[in-house]
Amino acid sequence: MKLASLNQGRDGALVVVSRDLSRAVRVAQIAPTLQAALDDWASKRPQLEAVYQRLNDGLEAQAFDFDQRACHSPLPRAFHWADGSAYVNHVELVRKARGAEIPESFWHDPLMYQGGSDTFIAPHAPIRLSDEAWGIDLEAELAVITDDVPMGATPAQAAGHIQLLMLVNDVSLRNLIPGELGKGFGFYQSKPSSSFSPVAVTPDELGDSWRDGRVHRPLVSHINGALFGQPDAGTDMTFDFPTLIAHAARTRPLGSGTIIGSGTVSNYDRSAGSSCLAEKRMLEVIEHGEAKTPFLKFGDRVRIEMFDAAGASIFGAIDQQVERYDAH
Repeated sequence: MKLASLNQGRDGALVVVSRDLSRAVRVAQIAPTLQAALDDWASKRPQLEAVYQRLNDGLEAQAFDFDQRACHSPLPRAFHWADGSAYVNHVELVRKARGAEIPESFWHDPLMYQGGSDTFIAPHAPIRLSDEAWGIDLEAELAVITDDVPMGATPAQAAGHIQLLMLVNDVSLRNLIPGELGKGFGFYQSKPSSSFSPVAVTPDELGDSWRDGRVHRPLVSHINGALFGQPDAGTDMTFDFPTLIAHAARTRPLGSGTIIGSGTVSNYDRSAGSSCLAEKRMLEVIEHGEAKTPFLKFGDRVRIEMFDAAGASIFGAIDQQVERYDAH
């Protein structure tokens, strides 16, 4: 099943989207918003799936042409958004560039931070920031949405609470990160609003690409129309999604609609490219002694997308231009 939220009101208007992303239908009679559906998921999911089946069969009389540009992130705001760093290869690389080894604990204890979730960016809306000197970067990732997860859930138990998957652009301000982490209490200013793919999908939509708690498909990023990276999201993922969820739920329950991110997708095989500029710059430092690739500038455009084996877009695209924010 595929779901989206039209950019209407603070929490969007829930629609069911056809498998090929061509048609959609409003489902306010079932749930007005995605959060409302997740709050009663056991009851609402079968009803939404029935609509999905009729929509794909061409039997929904109220269906309309689906326009990704009319969407907000599937959850325009969420009660809980936590981002992990499941690709330890990526962390290892960043530290190597500055001559530091990663602690052994990083291989068995996930890194995770809780991000701001009150003002996500719509997937086709601009990324507005005040200063290019902050070091504006994309981070192409995947994320899951859970229903209610009890405190202390094991990874095996957590797997049953994964209800939807999305793509993420976890916008990062690289030049603000060192100062914040130096205080021992970041991230905050260095992690502005994130954005998510127009469509969230149930795991079964991925077929055999969803296995062992990972998505085994390339995550494709473009900057200004040029291919930037397409690392495989299932390869080199040290911590699968059930493990990340269990980590987040160790000392607290997670409410329905919790979003857990994978962190920047990264492969040891560098031929697939990168999912963030910081990683590319670190590779340049290691190879050439200095970073040559600049961070994003005003006017730059970022596109993040994932395709199935037949070349069809699964989640729709995050497609955003970086713009100057002027408070006046």
